[in-house]
Amino acid sequence: MKTFKHILIILLILLPGFFSFSQTREQVPPELTVEKIMQDPDKWIGTLPNSAFWSPDSRTFYFEWKKDTNGLRQLYKATIQDHKPVLVSEEEKKQIIPLTGIYNKDHNKELYTRNGDVFLFDLRTMKTEQLTNTTIEERVLGFSIQDTAIYFLLENNVFSLSLINGKIVQLSDFRRGNKPEPQPEYTDKNAKWLHEQQLELFNVLRERKQKAEVRKKERNKEKPIRPLPVYTGKNNPSQITVSPDGKYITWLIYYRSQNTKQTEIPHFVTESGYTEIQKARTKAGTTYYTGVDLFIYNRIKDTVYQADKKNIPGLHDIPAFWKDYPERDTAGYSRGVDFSPPVWSGNGKNVYTDIFSLDYKDRWIMLLDPATGELKLLDRQHDDAWIGGPGIGWWGDASGWMPDDRHVWYQSEKTGFSHLYMADIETGKKKALTQGKFEVYHPFFSRDRKYWYFSSNEGNPGERHFYRMDLDGKHKIRFTHMAGRNDVTLSPDEKYLTIRYSFANKPWEIYLKENNPGSRAQQITHSLNPEFRAYPWKIPEFITFRARDGVKVPARIYLPEKITNGTPAVIFVHGAGYLQNAHKWWSSYFREYMFHNLLVDKGYIVLDMDYRGSAGYGRNWRTSIYRHMGGKDLDDQVDGVKFLVSKYKVNPNKIGIYGGSYGGFITLMAMFTQPGVFTAGAALRPVTDWAHYNHGYTAEILNTPVEDSLAYIRSSPIYFAEGLAGHLLICHGMVDDNVHFQDVVRLSQRLIELGKNDWELAVYPVERHGFTEPSSWTDEYKRILKLFETYLK
Repeated sequence: MKTFKHILIILLILLPGFFSFSQTREQVPPELTVEKIMQDPDKWIGTLPNSAFWSPDSRTFYFEWKKDTNGLRQLYKATIQDHKPVLVSEEEKKQIIPLTGIYNKDHNKELYTRNGDVFLFDLRTMKTEQLTNTTIEERVLGFSIQDTAIYFLLENNVFSLSLINGKIVQLSDFRRGNKPEPQPEYTDKNAKWLHEQQLELFNVLRERKQKAEVRKKERNKEKPIRPLPVYTGKNNPSQITVSPDGKYITWLIYYRSQNTKQTEIPHFVTESGYTEIQKARTKAGTTYYTGVDLFIYNRIKDTVYQADKKNIPGLHDIPAFWKDYPERDTAGYSRGVDFSPPVWSGNGKNVYTDIFSLDYKDRWIMLLDPATGELKLLDRQHDDAWIGGPGIGWWGDASGWMPDDRHVWYQSEKTGFSHLYMADIETGKKKALTQGKFEVYHPFFSRDRKYWYFSSNEGNPGERHFYRMDLDGKHKIRFTHMAGRNDVTLSPDEKYLTIRYSFANKPWEIYLKENNPGSRAQQITHSLNPEFRAYPWKIPEFITFRARDGVKVPARIYLPEKITNGTPAVIFVHGAGYLQNAHKWWSSYFREYMFHNLLVDKGYIVLDMDYRGSAGYGRNWRTSIYRHMGGKDLDDQVDGVKFLVSKYKVNPNKIGIYGGSYGGFITLMAMFTQPGVFTAGAALRPVTDWAHYNHGYTAEILNTPVEDSLAYIRSSPIYFAEGLAGHLLICHGMVDDNVHFQDVVRLSQRLIELGKNDWELAVYPVERHGFTEPSSWTDEYKRILKLFETYLK
């Protein structure tokens, strides 16, 4: 008994200390190092799941998740009854029905392809039928009226396949090249005379010729009716469509630019041991095609004609920026256009096409009369800067027919934010279905076509939530409530949502939720590695500060536990320009997010803003950089410095700036044009001269170098290199096929000729625009940290 008491007393003395020690050990976060945070994210953070997709019966959902031994993502599944993720077998993968095909009007049949063959899936019986089995790849186009046949492409020609008797009919006969010229019967006049003489002199020759002509006519009668051969010259038909009744086939012809010069990227570290050249994109001002035409084949009349562009309003309008070039000759000016494939109404009676000007300043939604090629305007969107925004233009064009087949729906920035609209094809009347200072993303109809579903950032531009709304825009209901971003995939029966969700300091995971506003989402995946979870990742403060023009700039700010007068600060500039990063979800810049945690641990304040030109804040924010990149977007960075100095007493001589791609460009402009504001800057894979970047992105914002040289000169860092002040680090991948390595080579030569000293260049021989090797990421960020520790501490 005594012994037991002694043991009990000892345990009472020791155990509290043991537990205290354990808790203390658990509460001490692991120290962040560059080597740790820049290692393979799958090994350090964990492999995060992709968005889920559903089985047709709405019982199972699938998602790509953990990697196998070869580093490839594996497919997992879970059910609405058993939420535990299970690895999908190779055999089961072959049986999965993709729900991304083409549906009939009633949404109970789906066409899809697998391994180049066409399959028909019946959503009522849950049965699949393979319709083709060939060595040539087919592509599905749609259903006929009454669903009696389907249309598909085979070797770029349209075929129909009867679902009643299996009969296949070729509907088009596209042939590359020019139509053969008829050969003359006679090579010269003398030959003709001799032929006529022979027929006149000899009865046997006349009789034989007559009999041959009769036999030829009889053979032609026996020939089956074939589609009219359509010769497309040097260009292949693209974006082919067929009307539901099979009467009309449409296609686009892209007229390729002549002598288009492409860039070349040398690869020095290769398996062959030789320098290898990669052909890459063109540069700003050089396009792959000069225009697009829409053609129509009328199968009933066996004729081909073009959509008539004469009714497109404003094709000859002079761009507003030409006022800065008064000497320019405007006579005969005309703009090229880019047609989108025509979209047929569900009843097959009407069709419209989306048209964009090649200078990016206009969008026309126009009804097409397929019998004549006439176009009739439904809606015109014009912007003196450029057309854009969620669901509009090159960033993903969203439009379609309303369930009544009388209205066309589309997105427009008419009110300054991208919203849903519909236009009546009979009266021309247009109605806004959503409105307010927010943006709409990825709208679609419910399966019964009685409701809208979409995501939006209503209420907070830093969050994304999922909504349902009546077709007329009334009774909008929000279905997600977790702060951050909720990317939803709806089950086919619309009873459940899978949500790929994240918050600022919580990476993406899959959740399951019943499709009603009050239900709670249940977490399905748990992806994070223990060591990553052990660190208390910081939630930045979501703030705004006032810029010099009074506008509130949204930002994330990371603050150390102790702030004293003279604290150093770093401003991070996100890339892409039109991208959002001061939001509440897990950033695509997750390495930078971890680096900011490391900087805060070392006593820095970090400011990360959605400067002018960023996504998520409407048209005026988006276009405020038009014709001057490095204008208001750079002013916001400088005003951010003033905010830090004023509110947090940051040492104005201890402020750094860094960013990649567009962020690298802004960093260069800051270091070249804002002397005394930034002590040190790291420009990663930066654009140094916009005339050398790609056409599609740059020409939207700056027009073209030939047409608007003023915009390119005031926006390109290479013209301001003489103003370098402070310590500059430049890092660039040598095989970058987005922002080419040539950009920094040209800038380096400029800095050398100017005799500049406080700059250095680090190159990465095997890296493209987005680095892939942990060793490269580590080297780059060790240099950035060294730069800041040397000059900001």
